[in-house]
Amino acid sequence: MHIEVDQSGKVEDTATNTVIAFSNDERQAVLIPATVKRACLQELRQEGKTGKSIYRRMFVVGLFFLLKNRIKKGDLVTIDVEYVGHSRSIKEHLLSLLVDAGVGCGPDNFRFERIGKKSPAHDKAYYTHRGDVKADKTINKEELLKYMK
Repeated sequence: MHIEVDQSGKVEDTATNTVIAFSNDERQAVLIPATVKRACLQELRQEGKTGKSIYRRMFVVGLFFLLKNRIKKGDLVTIDVEYVGHSRSIKEHLLSLLVDAGVGCGPDNFRFERIGKKSPAHDKAYYTHRGDVKADKTINKEELLKYMK
């Protein structure tokens, strides 16, 4: 099965919520509220962690919660390119989280390409971000920090 993934509301923009959504024969979305992003950043900075990699890790945790119960061996997941030049590290971190959670997948399950606005994944992310559609999962501070550390 082919799964497309898109994001609405950049993780780096702590004034707005972030929604990461997928589409195949169904559509799902996870929400990372702006308040949760700010609280996590504050705690991580107090621990001395800085840099832009924090935002990529936050994105990966969102991907993890979105895909962990949906991806199966043999699925192809196309993730919209959000962080140019960092696809490899995103894939490695995501695979690590999925394998640790007992999800049977490998590097061949993932590719990074532009999704575009005509994708159902884009629509799901966009309309969830606008508040027209409810997210299937809202990630809280504890969940986000658990998988970022």
